[in-house]
Amino acid sequence: MIVGTAGHIDHGKTALVKALTGVDADRLAEEKARGITIELGFAYADLGGGVVTGFVDVPGHEKFVHTMLAGAGGIDMALLVVAADDGIMPQTREHLAILDLLGVSHGIVALTKADLATPARIAELSAQVSALLAGTGLAGAPVLPVSALTGDGVDALRNALAAAEARTARPADAARFRMAIDRSFTLSGAGTVVTGTVLSGRVSVGDQVLLSPQGIPARVRAIHAQNRPAPTGSAGQRCALNLAGPAREAIHRGDVALDPDLHAPTDRIDVELRVLASEPKALATWFPARLHLGAAETGARIVPLEGAIAPGETALAQLVLDRPLAASFGERFILRDVSARRTIGGGRLIDLRAPARRRARPERLAALRAAALPDPLAALRALAALAPVDLDAFARDRALSAAGLETPATALIPGTRLVSTPAALDGLRRQMAEALDAFHRDNADLQGIGREKLRLALDPRLSRPDFTAFLRHDAEAGRIALDGAFVRLPGHLPRLSPEDEAMLARILPRLSGEDRFRPPRTRDFATEFAAEEAEVRRILRMAARQGRIDQIAHDHFFARATTREMVAIIRELAGPGNDWFTAPAFRDRVQNGRKVAIQILDFFDRHGLTLRRGDLRRINPHRIDLFGEADGPGQGA
Repeated sequence: MIVGTAGHIDHGKTALVKALTGVDADRLAEEKARGITIELGFAYADLGGGVVTGFVDVPGHEKFVHTMLAGAGGIDMALLVVAADDGIMPQTREHLAILDLLGVSHGIVALTKADLATPARIAELSAQVSALLAGTGLAGAPVLPVSALTGDGVDALRNALAAAEARTARPADAARFRMAIDRSFTLSGAGTVVTGTVLSGRVSVGDQVLLSPQGIPARVRAIHAQNRPAPTGSAGQRCALNLAGPAREAIHRGDVALDPDLHAPTDRIDVELRVLASEPKALATWFPARLHLGAAETGARIVPLEGAIAPGETALAQLVLDRPLAASFGERFILRDVSARRTIGGGRLIDLRAPARRRARPERLAALRAAALPDPLAALRALAALAPVDLDAFARDRALSAAGLETPATALIPGTRLVSTPAALDGLRRQMAEALDAFHRDNADLQGIGREKLRLALDPRLSRPDFTAFLRHDAEAGRIALDGAFVRLPGHLPRLSPEDEAMLARILPRLSGEDRFRPPRTRDFATEFAAEEAEVRRILRMAARQGRIDQIAHDHFFARATTREMVAIIRELAGPGNDWFTAPAFRDRVQNGRKVAIQILDFFDRHGLTLRRGDLRRINPHRIDLFGEADGPGQGA
């Protein structure tokens, strides 16, 4: 178990930790000289039963709340310290609010410096503290008087902590390894060491880990868990990892050491946000704040998703971060004002891949409420009932293994890692058909919509490989058609505008006649008709997609009748027995140069009409009617 102190400056937090553990958690010379805690301090003790308990001692000064937040993440129990002579002070209230926002529900209140107060004062302050705790996660917590100076009450507090530890044992953790780093240093003879709280999973000597968000690989050379050498470290323990690979200068407070498969930094997160009742006004769109997540800190903008969030309210919001952070579903966070003078609110992370567009639509809010379910299988089922879910991303963002999430209630779409229900899949297909239909209506002259544009319009969260596999699956089923990088409805054929048709009408006669096997190129038409070359090329390509002409090579277009005539020439060259023929023989028949003749034959090769073996070709009888019934030689003139 990890116990974190909290409370106002000079209320005796560090002295109390020393009385409980025998360790002075103030390690800096400045802390000794000034008599206040500036940095996080750590101590360990066996409170009874042979289990080592870790203590994180935090600063109480208002200027060091950011340091307090770095130590409060991942604690199992709070030790809220209130001096009997001072009573409840500003940082008592703020630290308690922070603990409540972080979801800390186990704790004990120590009324320190009890030797300086009368029994009546102790009783009065106990009642005040109990009233302050009401409505928070620490409501009903024991309030114990103690004096670190005389030792009175220390044993009772130690016994209460030991009893609480027995009651708050962590359940078995099936999650993958994540550790929030709050310190890094170099140890002579060992190298780089990082310390922090293991948030989930376990790590062993020899494991490969990644430092996120930088993405720096490292190997675990040695482990100290709860201040003792150990082969492994697990969730709920303070650990020091001796790492091979990274330099100390590359590691910062707030980084996360994690299973390499979990590395996916994010700078846009949808959250459940509670605004403190003490906040002077409602939070509106783009409200600036400082985000504290684990030991990390960065600037953020708040985007409420359901209207401005009033003081005391809880609502869905999006956080747009100044820089990417390593994060995990359900993690608790704190928001403070940009001047670091007050705590605004806090909550928990819901969606680490939040969209920048259409973020407040009803269907999006419904997906967020489904994702917010704490049970991963329940959340997966609820999300899959709304839209296909990327199973690997879902598991990664929850630090879980995808293998344990595949259930009969969901089904993988063939060729993808997408999980969906039949109804949700039908909904996606209906949405895709509507998007394609609307695109065709507005862009009748275009072949179709680009795959990436369609993916972003339907669901940007779908990975490109999964979306491509989904499109191929539906194309094979005849629901859509794929033309290279474009997607269209099966019945759609692009239509030229009247202006484009007029230009094409001028071009088509030039593709026929005596020069039909040697037609002008795009640039020739542009010069002849005083048109932009790019526009002529666009019109010709559109006509080719409609099957009215054929693009044999770049900027080289032939009339479809001429293509059929060339097929007839090839049939004659192959003869009744479908013999092999040569490129020179074809060149001589079409009376063209070798380069163009080869381009024409390559075109037929690509379409499967001809089969090539070295310099020889023959007809593929199964593709002979690919361009329509072949005209006899001379009939395409």
